Amino acid sequence: MTEQLRSSSRRGTNLPAMGDFNQSVILDAIRRSQSGLSRVELVTATGLSAQTISNICRRLLDREFIREAGKESTGPGKPRTMLVLNPQGRYALGVHLDPTVMTFVMLDLTGTVVSRSRQPTPTVTDPTLIIDRIVRELTKLIDDSGVDRERIAGVGIAAPGPIDSARGTVVDPPHLSGWHRVPLRDSLSEAIGLPALLDKDVTASAIAEMWAGGASGMGSFVFFYLGTGIGAGLVVHDEVVRGSSNNAGEIGHIVTDPFGPACFCGLRGCIAVTCMPQALVHEAEQLGVLDDTRIGNDTRAVDDRFTQLCEAAKAGNTIAMEIIDRSAIRLSKAVAVVANILDVDRVVFGGPFWSRLSEHYMRRIPGVLEELRAARSIHHITVTGTGVGEDVAAIGAACLVLDRALTPNPKALLIA
Repeated sequence: MTEQLRSSSRRGTNLPAMGDFNQSVILDAIRRSQSGLSRVELVTATGLSAQTISNICRRLLDREFIREAGKESTGPGKPRTMLVLNPQGRYALGVHLDPTVMTFVMLDLTGTVVSRSRQPTPTVTDPTLIIDRIVRELTKLIDDSGVDRERIAGVGIAAPGPIDSARGTVVDPPHLSGWHRVPLRDSLSEAIGLPALLDKDVTASAIAEMWAGGASGMGSFVFFYLGTGIGAGLVVHDEVVRGSSNNAGEIGHIVTDPFGPACFCGLRGCIAVTCMPQALVHEAEQLGVLDDTRIGNDTRAVDDRFTQLCEAAKAGNTIAMEIIDRSAIRLSKAVAVVANILDVDRVVFGGPFWSRLSEHYMRRIPGVLEELRAARSIHHITVTGTGVGEDVAAIGAACLVLDRALTPNPKALLIA
């Protein structure tokens, strides 16, 4: 156990100025241990002195971040008092703004969902209207939970990209008309009276997988988010890859079918026009699986029609099955590109549309991906569905708040 703790935990520093960083190191070590850790085990896991551990643990106990969970005997000598996270110590709110549906969650300090709700995204995409709707739903979530507002650490927001993370704005996402540099983070924070964090939905989904996905969220993996749009959350050696502007993961213009439909970017056969739900519905209408209703960009109508397509495939409609299987093969090519670039151990799929596609995609994608991988003779790659569930992006948004409180950030060690 000692070696496992030493290899998986962050190392602290005994310099007096590093108190906040060391506190995060200790909280992270306790969080990662299923049964908790004693103060002696924390010394081994973090490299901090016994006195530093004692001082910080006393402070964390006073602030109710952690609690004592009985004693455990690990050999000769006095039984050790185990320390675990206190679930009721703090809470975090999460919002996922998808162009089709808005999801809201509250997590306790261990990352467990204690409350959730969903609302259709208004078809009128006016930013003020949608922000007001989010505030109203979050307020209701807080009131219904009975949780003291003083214990809510903040609200995380998962939004379609691109985002300007420095300014907290959403910048012209493809399916939210009129959202040009909308100050979503600050508007929501001011209205709800809590600190707010903004990140891309694909990145938030990857963070949720790291926090609550179990084995699927460890090491190096790509999270392929399947919603109204398609994107990738990137994790290498347990570190999220965000890019210079926090907009990494935009994969919509990877070409998967060079003879496919023309894309607005000027290329042909991009993911945006071959794999996204709207594209598959359009293909189904052209081939007669669905009536041609010319729904255009109505995201709710696309959602309903996509469900009909998947149900037709499940019922044995040959053409419907071929449409979905073709999309799986196309997407496999994009998955292979990203997996080859990052040399990951695992590909994880999730998002609002995943459950409707999972049976077909899991039958097709692993085999095609294995054929296209550069390192297939060196190591195996696992393909799996999310371990978190359909609300993965909203849960990831709340995890942004917990992550800031509980995960050590090496940048904190950069002293001016």
